[in-house]
Amino acid sequence: MSARIDHGTTSGTFDLDGGSWEVDNNVWVLGDDTECVVIDAPHDAAAIAEVVAGRTVRAILLTHGHSDHVDAAFALKERVDAPLHLHPDEAPVWELTHPERRWDEDLHDGQVIEVAGVSLHVLHTPGHAPGACCFHVPELGVVFSGDTLFQGGPGATGRSFSDFDTIVASITDRLLTLPEETVVHTGHGDSTSIGAEKPHRQEWLDNGS
Repeated sequence: MSARIDHGTTSGTFDLDGGSWEVDNNVWVLGDDTECVVIDAPHDAAAIAEVVAGRTVRAILLTHGHSDHVDAAFALKERVDAPLHLHPDEAPVWELTHPERRWDEDLHDGQVIEVAGVSLHVLHTPGHAPGACCFHVPELGVVFSGDTLFQGGPGATGRSFSDFDTIVASITDRLLTLPEETVVHTGHGDSTSIGAEKPHRQEWLDNGS
């Protein structure tokens, strides 16, 4: 199998509910030497294109519509000539950053996206945002979780369009059921694994949002 995962980071701001926060975002590119998909479009299209390194980009897969994951979406689309994919439930979040332009293709739960001989399985995981999606790649033993699951627990749910009970249900039903050895590549910070996070579910519930 020639598919691999390349990683980079970009820096910028996350803007929501009148606030603005400096953040570092992970950039994940899955593919081989000739083709790939890009997961999220944070902050800096040129930096993301460096990770792509001239390969054909089959799709730009957006885990959700928060500004720090989509602010470079159209600049990246133009640079690498690839369609933007987003779950339709993300429309109200997306429109906060891109009110006059729409993504190209809808993501839907259970969809399978093929690239470089492997399959990305789309998991709709609302909670951090209504149309949040994760991408499970069984052949590589990884899941790209966006801001749904981090090292240490669920993504934030204290702002508009988010809900704590919903994100815990999504993680419980869609992610913690994956093999425990599955590596979790997150939208921010260090990667983790399903096995590392699964024992802490009750702690999340006890702590609440």
